[in-house]
Amino acid sequence: MSHTTTDEPARKASGATVPVLAFAGIVVAVMQTLLVPVIKDLPRLLDTTPSNATWVLTSTLLSGAVATPIMGRLGDLYGKRRMLIASLSVMVVGALVSAFTDALLPMIVGRTLQGFAMGAIPLGIGLMRDMLPRERLGSAMALMSSSIGVGGGLALPAAALVAQHTDWHALFYGAAGLGVVSIALTLLVVPESPLRAKGSFDLPGALGLSAGLVLFLLPITKGSDWGWSSPTTLGLFAAAAVVLLLWGLMELRVAAPLVDLRTTARREVLLTNLASIMVGVSFYVVSLVLPQLLQLPSETGYGLGQSMVVAGLCVAPLGLTMMFTAPVYARLSARYGPRTTLIIGLLVIAIGYGGGLGLMSAAWQTVVTSVLLGAGIGLAYSSLPALIIGAVPASETGAANGLNTLMRSIGTSVSSAVIGMVLANTAHDVGGVAVPTMHGFRVSFLIATAAVAVGLALAFFLPRRPPATTSQLRASSEEDAHLARAEQALADGGPRSGFRGRVLAADGAPVARAKVTLIDRHGRQAGATLSADDGGYTLAVPAEGPYVLAARATGHGPLAHAATHTGGDRPVDLDLFLPGETVSA
Repeated sequence: MSHTTTDEPARKASGATVPVLAFAGIVVAVMQTLLVPVIKDLPRLLDTTPSNATWVLTSTLLSGAVATPIMGRLGDLYGKRRMLIASLSVMVVGALVSAFTDALLPMIVGRTLQGFAMGAIPLGIGLMRDMLPRERLGSAMALMSSSIGVGGGLALPAAALVAQHTDWHALFYGAAGLGVVSIALTLLVVPESPLRAKGSFDLPGALGLSAGLVLFLLPITKGSDWGWSSPTTLGLFAAAAVVLLLWGLMELRVAAPLVDLRTTARREVLLTNLASIMVGVSFYVVSLVLPQLLQLPSETGYGLGQSMVVAGLCVAPLGLTMMFTAPVYARLSARYGPRTTLIIGLLVIAIGYGGGLGLMSAAWQTVVTSVLLGAGIGLAYSSLPALIIGAVPASETGAANGLNTLMRSIGTSVSSAVIGMVLANTAHDVGGVAVPTMHGFRVSFLIATAAVAVGLALAFFLPRRPPATTSQLRASSEEDAHLARAEQALADGGPRSGFRGRVLAADGAPVARAKVTLIDRHGRQAGATLSADDGGYTLAVPAEGPYVLAARATGHGPLAHAATHTGGDRPVDLDLFLPGETVSA
């Protein structure tokens, strides 16, 4: 799929762009765990049955799953910043709807709107790829990818503190306020990407995927209430299989599909998405188990008897550690690649859950477990967008990362259903109340460890190095396309009309892998390439006229050299000297 640009040159990303985008990711992730501290009280607060109250959480999950791939594709087509602001705006409206009601139906509507904001994660990753220089991209994407866990982890103690000392509606007022701040910062700091994918929005594909996801995720989240062998549960699973199969056949015949299934079926993309499900499973287990263990009364013989706030604080290092692993990931990935970093992260998760089996007898032990798991999940989450971006066409960054975020959501959904069933089936009755047992907690940790083992097996089958055309993460999708064209031009003997020459150091020695950028009279990038081992480069020009050839390489000063192309089949030869010396065309 090809891409184009807008007419206006993009503003350059400032140093505040990454923190603002990461803050937006954290804000939308907060929506997933906002009500965890008051889950048990929702039937009373909403004057409904426990079964109906679960829709307050299920609705957010379903809408988030639907929104991530759709918003990613819309961002590719119409502007990622524009869609990011739209996602945050819908979240603010949803938070206000929930804040002003005590009734079940309006609460579900508000929570559904809040879930749509999950599309902000892939949009933020796409913006980073389009704007940031290569040396900053790895750590930035790591932080953005981890924000889904950071927001979820930090929301627990904050929401517990609010719920314990104020009216529970204050949770939604706070969420709306955070959303407004995030929108304002995005408008002020984050530039719009000039890159656009060609084509139109695949509305039938969006409707088909939405229907299939709802039919699949609904029985997963409600299966324990309906019964896993009930006709409703089995019927919905069967309907999901049929709808998703028909949707897949339809997408294969569409010129501009919502999800390019041929790309998704590539080994590196498919295995990364499957590994993402396993990481999602492992992430959610600790969020379900440790808060319950910490809050159970000590009279049970294994409960740690902590308050809601203390329990949240003990689990908070999970999110904090994920945030602080971003720079660590950048160094590891730069040296060993995202595949190896994913494997390291999964191994750390396995150590965390394995050690956690014996670290359940004191509050400080749960903190140790949270730190270990946060480090491992942070490394694993950070590796996923790099693996995806290195394997998909430039114009599909938003949609591909949206699908990958969806895979994580499916993992957390499966985790919630399976662990909920395990804890319910292993609970014992105390005065008519089902109390989770230590056996159930340990079985849950073993399930998480098994999921990590599957993820490790998948990661080992990932290619050791990405394909040659995507061997490096590049700062912008525009550069991707220009470099691909330059490589093809070299293979064909050079452009029929353009610039060619050599990049030379001050002493006349050739400079390999120098970046040569062609800038048109409007200040926009019109082409880019890397010099060969002998310093040679070749660049096609889109039209006659004045240009600037900018060259830079590690260890050499940058050079900007003006040149005019007057047409013809014969390339214009240029010699560029670094630093600062030029010869005329």
